[in-house]
Amino acid sequence: MIAVALLLLPALGLLLYGMDRFEERLFRRPPARHAAGRHLRLVGGAGELPPRSPASPGRGRPARAGGEAPAA
Repeated sequence: MIAVALLLLPALGLLLYGMDRFEERLFRRPPARHAAGRHLRLVGGAGELPPRSPASPGRGRPARAGGEAPAA
């Protein structure tokens, strides 16, 4: 009887490990849809970006300070 218990012990350990990994994957929160394709991060960008003011430009390059024209 002890021999059977010792032979079953590794199998039960593997089963316990496998079920733990399965539960972690099953109950993990899904990633946000808007961040699904994002791989690059800003330097020190652990927080969120500040909200845009209504007067700030839309998408594209930010406006230059002082209204300078870009050098060509």
